[in-house]
Amino acid sequence: MRVTVRLFAGLREVVGSDALIEEFATPDVTVETLRTRLGEAHPQLGPYLSGVAIAVNEEYILEPGTALHDGDTVALIPPISGGAGEAPKILVTHSILDPRALRDAVITPASGACVVFEGVVRNHHEGHAVIRLQYEAYEEMATRQLEAVARETLAAYASREVYDIGIHHRVGMLEVGETSLLVAVSAAHRQDAFEAVLRAVDRVKETVPVWKKEWGPDGAQWQEGVQPKPAAP
Repeated sequence: MRVTVRLFAGLREVVGSDALIEEFATPDVTVETLRTRLGEAHPQLGPYLSGVAIAVNEEYILEPGTALHDGDTVALIPPISGGAGEAPKILVTHSILDPRALRDAVITPASGACVVFEGVVRNHHEGHAVIRLQYEAYEEMATRQLEAVARETLAAYASREVYDIGIHHRVGMLEVGETSLLVAVSAAHRQDAFEAVLRAVDRVKETVPVWKKEWGPDGAQWQEGVQPKPAAP
């Protein structure tokens, strides 16, 4: 049995590759079996394996006993740090974000309020200077998790006339003042729109596999993140 293991951010740098191929003589392989194998075969990963989440074929796996199958793609998710025509409501992109386009994508005739949150690169973090940020994502899975966050948020406010939500996350190298995350919510009332936006932003930070490398006067380092808390599929 053969599986591909994808690595991101600091894990990619520790191993020196963005992917590993692991082969097993037996078909009875679980997520936990793979984790053990990786620790033995790649000792440099050992200190990190207890803190990573596991995704198989772009879906978070919560049970270590989950079976793997030949050809599966397994991602190690370290702690995570978001044209013409109508803008898509969910997007991971290297392009500059357009808040007006996202606002127009979620507004409805019944909307009495639309709140648009912009996450912006700032020039400092925890007391030291920041020149720029580099965002990296497991892009296919990030898109699916943004969709899950949007569904989860709408379900949480289903009884409160929250009508629609859009989330755009930019990746790549961003300079101070550039927007990295947009979340837009339309609702009948401003209070519900504000609350739903806040909830969605928090959930993006908790669940979407995006990492930040911070560039400062003394060099670059990956920012510490949080253990992923997957959104419901």
